[in-house]
Amino acid sequence: MKQFSKVTIGLLFCSSVIFAQDLDLSKKIPLDPSVKTGVLENGLTYYIKKNAKPENKVDLRLVVNAGSILENDDQRGLAHFMEHMNFNGTKSFPKNKLVDYLQSIGVKFGQHLNAYTSFDETVYFLPIPSDSPEKLENGFSIIEDWAFNADLTPEEIEKERGVVLEEYRLGLGADKRMLSRYLPKMMYNSHYADRLPIGEKEILEKFKYDKIVNFYKDWYRPDLISVIVVGDIDVAAMEKKVKEHFSKYKNPANEKERKVYEVPNHKETFVAVESDKEAPYTMVRLLYKDYESPKKMKTIGNYKNNITEGLFTTMINNRLSELVNSATPPFTYGYSYHGGTYARSKEAYQSFAVVQEDKQLSALKVLVVENERAKKYGFTVGELERAKSEVLAEYEKQYNDRDKTDSDQFVAQYQSEFLEQVPAPGIEWEFKTTKELLPSISLADVTLYMKDLVKEDNRVVIITGPEKEGLVKVTEQQVLGALKINADEITAYEDSKAVTSLLRNEVKSGAILKKEIDAKLGLTTLFLSNGAKVKYKKTDFKNDEILMDAVSFGGTNTYSNDEIIKTQFANGALAEAGFSGLSLNDINKFMSGKIASVNPYISTFTEGLKGRSTPKDLEYLFQSTYAYFTDLNLDPEAFEGFKQKQSAFYKNMASQPSFFFQQELYAYLMKEDPRFNGIVPTDKTWAKTDYQLAYKKYKERFANAGDFEFFFIGNVDDKVMEAFASKYIASLPSTKKKDVVTDLGYRMLKGDLKKVINKGTDPKSTVSIMYYGDAVYSEKEALAMQALGEVLTIKLIEELRENEAGVYGVSARGGMTKVPNGSFNFRIGFPCGPENAEKLTVSALKELQKIIDNGPDEKDVAKFKEAELLEYKKDIKENQFWLSNFTQSYIDGKSPERILQVEEAINKITAKDIQAVAKKYLTKDKVVAMLMPEVKS
Repeated sequence: MKQFSKVTIGLLFCSSVIFAQDLDLSKKIPLDPSVKTGVLENGLTYYIKKNAKPENKVDLRLVVNAGSILENDDQRGLAHFMEHMNFNGTKSFPKNKLVDYLQSIGVKFGQHLNAYTSFDETVYFLPIPSDSPEKLENGFSIIEDWAFNADLTPEEIEKERGVVLEEYRLGLGADKRMLSRYLPKMMYNSHYADRLPIGEKEILEKFKYDKIVNFYKDWYRPDLISVIVVGDIDVAAMEKKVKEHFSKYKNPANEKERKVYEVPNHKETFVAVESDKEAPYTMVRLLYKDYESPKKMKTIGNYKNNITEGLFTTMINNRLSELVNSATPPFTYGYSYHGGTYARSKEAYQSFAVVQEDKQLSALKVLVVENERAKKYGFTVGELERAKSEVLAEYEKQYNDRDKTDSDQFVAQYQSEFLEQVPAPGIEWEFKTTKELLPSISLADVTLYMKDLVKEDNRVVIITGPEKEGLVKVTEQQVLGALKINADEITAYEDSKAVTSLLRNEVKSGAILKKEIDAKLGLTTLFLSNGAKVKYKKTDFKNDEILMDAVSFGGTNTYSNDEIIKTQFANGALAEAGFSGLSLNDINKFMSGKIASVNPYISTFTEGLKGRSTPKDLEYLFQSTYAYFTDLNLDPEAFEGFKQKQSAFYKNMASQPSFFFQQELYAYLMKEDPRFNGIVPTDKTWAKTDYQLAYKKYKERFANAGDFEFFFIGNVDDKVMEAFASKYIASLPSTKKKDVVTDLGYRMLKGDLKKVINKGTDPKSTVSIMYYGDAVYSEKEALAMQALGEVLTIKLIEELRENEAGVYGVSARGGMTKVPNGSFNFRIGFPCGPENAEKLTVSALKELQKIIDNGPDEKDVAKFKEAELLEYKKDIKENQFWLSNFTQSYIDGKSPERILQVEEAINKITAKDIQAVAKKYLTKDKVVAMLMPEVKS
């Protein structure tokens, strides 16, 4: 087993200390030298970087340093409305030609082409192919038009009004109601309290056209804009394009000041206790607001402080994780960090937790106590060592993959550099500097950092949760009382002794009987002495990534009806017990600084393990796999803790209309299936759950490694794989039994059905149109069903969104499965107003019928092909894509070589193929399900 001793780590750090002492902390942090940046005479800033992942693509991003915070009272919501208008037509691409053109070159609306509006900025995303000058030129024309040439005619504004109002409708609900009540306290006495980006409904319905035109003219101007270009491009050519497209624009003669709105400090502790009948879970949030505005990170000294903050965050959250993993967890999830609020100008130290509905005060007290414990006693040497190793491991992983980083990650860095002046020095500089600085950061530095974080003023407590009969709402005085603790009663954190190994039993190696190489796939298969097969493919897609998926047929398909009911919700608890006699906390401590994880699962018809690691830490992945097969702990206390956390999260989930809709719909459709036990656990299902039985069944499912195939994809080494496979996989217990999946015969209800479910008080509806049934699996038909979903989505967006302005989003999805029985499925779904549900359902079915009768438009089929081919060319260089292909091919009983035939299959799809599956499968039975508001009595 590979282990670095403390002496080795100490020597590594000591050598770095020498360099740290030579660092000039006053020296400025540089910008990554591989980035070409500049400012045009009109003030527009640009960033350009060549990055070849993914190949032949470029990410264009338009960043506008203006959001809802700059709206006048009569413009609330128009910053976001303006974002919508930019997709509705511009000077170069009027009306719907913009979306139509981008779809024709493989850019999907919503998935690729997108934007967002926040309080302080509006950002547009445009990832496009970079394989032709014409596409690049059009891409620049589009972002130029977004910035300065939007089509703001009364006709286009009116067309989009309904769509924006549908998005406003989509946001209604418990979260919005509670936010509107606690935001004035959280952002006390600031402009942010009444400038939510979605705006005010009355203004969205009635604003005059000049209001949005004025917002566009005032704030979309060169000195508030950045153009970011990262991708497989020529930097000099892109800089020329930036200058050609953007230099001619001028700032307004009497430009408005781009104000920075402050959030005033306050001596009080504000308390907001908000409840709602539709709130699905309970959350406690504690904010200690900074007194001053955020300090810009400019120097190496600032960077050192940032690393210190990261170490503190790691250590405090490791403590919270230990509590969550305990037998009596105080909350389902807890986390603390120092970071932004809704305002750029105000940061805060924030602790939050998801808790049981009647444990808000005790959970709040735990958060307060842990913050005070850290402030009073600091952290231990062991905690700091582990935190440093975790931080260093993450930086090292990023550094090792520095030439395999996706373009969108770089774009995000440069966006932050422009908007908030967060340095972007590049991972080479960051890894080198972090290695040099880490050894010099002491416990005293961490203690000094957190000295002013926790305070008794400028503080806000927010508690949100369900409102229901029998649940007593906590009072403000009770909350204030929970904040008062006796510091003398708080004891120092006791760091448990770290374990030295993941395994407690000796491993007796097996053997490799045979080795086969599939040159076409680059796949090596090791046939092991216990019957298991290890299949691996070496790739260069990532330097520091190896993915694993071990799979075997069986799963809960082998359970009796009674066993599935008793174990369904206990299966998730099994890994919570740990392995090798180690608790989760023991394992987590041991794994500090190591990047390897394994998660066992039991699904409907398979069981297996999913894992990932770096090449350096691969042995820990193998050891964890061995332990999950042979030495899973049986721990009823861990199960009770898991049950408590799950109950806290899911207990009130059905109060949320969208979840209630899914729950009731599938309870109706699955009512003839005796194995259906609900979507999430309830008090009733917990009462039937048998942890001991779940453990027993797990041991049965993982008793025969010879029935498993283990797939590994990534930067693997042949000798290492052979050594670990023979030691940790070939040594696993096995029998000669081979499980098969049985079609148990249970199906969802069939027929031409309609189900209306009433839940919720807001004027919101959801429509789900479903087709499903048995079918002989065909790869050609499966692809045609997928294509049908994509081309129908294009038509539904055109009709339901653009023409009728009745929805914000709409989609159609189709596919086929082979196991455990051949079947097809197709679904159309959209949210809308209750008054439009029936009408829009008719419209959606009408668009489908057009394809059934006449086939899809050839141009829409071409759009589907272009988008799929682009995705395939990107995916074929991703480890996860290959791994999914191998495991799915195993499940389907198909050759994994089909991954090499995808391009050919896409090109062969015709409009007739799509029409044929539509006629064959979507002309008979269907389910139309509608979520409607509750009927007022």
